[in-house]
Amino acid sequence: MRTIDHVVLALLLFAALPLRATTLEVRTSGGSYSSLAAAAIDALPGDTILFRAGIHHGGDHLTNLQGTATAWITILAAPGEEVILRGGGNAWQLSDPAWLRIDGFTIEGQTGNGLNIDDAGTFDTPAHHIIIENCTWRALDATGNNDQLKMSGVDSFLVHNCTFSDGAAGGSMIDMVGCHAGAFSNNRFERAGSNCIQAKGGTRSIRIERNRFIDGGARAINIGGSTGAAFFRPQTANYEAMEIAVYSNIFTGADAPIAFVGAVGCEVVNNTIYLPNRWAIRILQETTTDGFLQCGDNAFRNNIVVVNNSAANPTVNVGPNTRPETFLFANNLWYNVANGTWSGPNLPAPETTSLLNLNPQLLDPANGDFRLAATSPAIGSAIATLQQVHDFLGVPFSTPRSIGAVEGRPATLRVPRSSSGISSPSLSRRQTKPDRTIAAKEIRYGHPCG
Repeated sequence: MRTIDHVVLALLLFAALPLRATTLEVRTSGGSYSSLAAAAIDALPGDTILFRAGIHHGGDHLTNLQGTATAWITILAAPGEEVILRGGGNAWQLSDPAWLRIDGFTIEGQTGNGLNIDDAGTFDTPAHHIIIENCTWRALDATGNNDQLKMSGVDSFLVHNCTFSDGAAGGSMIDMVGCHAGAFSNNRFERAGSNCIQAKGGTRSIRIERNRFIDGGARAINIGGSTGAAFFRPQTANYEAMEIAVYSNIFTGADAPIAFVGAVGCEVVNNTIYLPNRWAIRILQETTTDGFLQCGDNAFRNNIVVVNNSAANPTVNVGPNTRPETFLFANNLWYNVANGTWSGPNLPAPETTSLLNLNPQLLDPANGDFRLAATSPAIGSAIATLQQVHDFLGVPFSTPRSIGAVEGRPATLRVPRSSSGISSPSLSRRQTKPDRTIAAKEIRYGHPCG
């Protein structure tokens, strides 16, 4: 198993690639190329397609824009220049791309999806090795089920340091159908429609880490969903989502920050959830065909959850055709700002070692500061995990680590190796049964673009 953060490895991998062979410039007027489609005709592995400042019209559809493992193609907005992709059904639709990096664009005003990346409907040959970073998505010119970033059949990818705002009312900011071995890190999502990130249709082995979610719509992260049988990748998948890891994120608002929907073997660990509009968690099943796995065997641990009794009661919403009793709840801090005698969340399974109704002492959450005060009961009270090394700020977790998305003490560089609970005699705790082993604990991740 690798010992360096997989997202860092993905970026280092790209940085180590050989220098690009040729730069092809795209300008709004007077240049050699007027569009991505025109430049792509001449692009070879190792080349950079460089967009200069201005408003570029969307609508291009490209197939098989591919670099190689040692010579990626880069589509780059000129550093220091504002490059806007405006309008079109999509800004770009990229079918069967590979070894491709997209960097620095602003995408807005599309009538369908903002950016669409897919496998051209050839499920056995997915799009693969895609890096998208430093991009901004703004409001679509659409209100229905349209997504700012639509990904269908994409494997081995990284979306890093991007901003998404004002999603379509019926759509997702990022919608994955049958995607695998990817990561989302250090992104910001604000004012979503239905979802910020949705992972469905057989999506597996995805890491969602160190992102900020503000007013994330109906379900800020929809771990699963509802997919037509013809669109699952692979076609044999009998789950909507599997092995989705949600680590070190901060959520404010949203009807439900976390929704498990036809999800199996997923885990939500060391996040901070602040004042959800209705529920903190939903456990649902929307696909109920014969042989399809029911939502279960998922984990929720080491999270800070702050609710307002009048706005989020019950804390957990459980729907039919699910297996909520198989969920692992462990070492979460639950606090109700409106009720000092709150008896706790309506969990569908007993929790291992919880901190109940203790103020986590977030420094200034109203202004976006979710660090912990020095006297916070969350400090040093979490269960260690092998897979998650860094907190929301990119700082290594200490040993023992803190509950929530932000480490509260000076960090050690030692990676925790224990999965046992950490007790503190000075805290008020509710003890239940010992920890259980579930599939989510055995997830192993490599970096997505290796």
